[in-house]
Amino acid sequence: MRRPIIAGNWKLNNNAKQALELVTLLKRELSDVSKVDIVVCPVFTVLMEVSDCLIESNIDVGAQDLYWEDSGAFTGEVSAPLIKDTGAKYVIIGHSERRQFFGETNETVNKKIKAALKHGLIPIVCIGEILAEREAGETFNVIKAQCQGSFAGLSSEQMLKLVIAYEPVWAIGTGKTATPEQAQEVHKYIRELLANMFDGETSQELRIQYGGSVKPDNIKDLMAQEDIDGALVGGASLKSDSFVKLVKYYEQ
Repeated sequence: MRRPIIAGNWKLNNNAKQALELVTLLKRELSDVSKVDIVVCPVFTVLMEVSDCLIESNIDVGAQDLYWEDSGAFTGEVSAPLIKDTGAKYVIIGHSERRQFFGETNETVNKKIKAALKHGLIPIVCIGEILAEREAGETFNVIKAQCQGSFAGLSSEQMLKLVIAYEPVWAIGTGKTATPEQAQEVHKYIRELLANMFDGETSQELRIQYGGSVKPDNIKDLMAQEDIDGALVGGASLKSDSFVKLVKYYEQ
């Protein structure tokens, strides 16, 4: 039985004061949760403060990106060892916004995954198609290329140390959401693809989140799907009441 995981991607939001206020509320409201892994992913500048606030809680911390080299002349980048030093446990890799605005490729995603695993961070690896690709019937081809490129050279053992987040790009921040059936169709395809790339046991054990305008009013139908193991949440993770409702869906 795969353990669900709900991760909040705060994106470029929340200064230190706002971040600490939010996680203080979350720590209190979610202290009794036991059936789901909980992660918050703040901006780099507050990673350590948030991690310190959440010590000995049931909420883990993740970064939103990393660079694949440990150190060197790479102005503006943050490496896996530095992220690890803040107390963070997870790191988002290959988010659609990184691909769209900052030139992220399957090759760089692959390098970042290997760097994260090398230093004991858990990658949350994002894959997904844009609207034009879906409308052209290219969804499965896009997903296949992203998986083959992003996971190249990884072993089954390494794959089980990461989380995949399927995020249809056309449903991020748009208010649109893939129907539960659309989401399930792609999640099932990803599992079948991973079975061919690795093995059946790996594909069945690996957790695949759904990301794309997940809210308290649609989480029930999405999470009821057989191959969806939680959510990578954007806007709804910035408010304690909505994020708490998403997490507590699993405690019902």
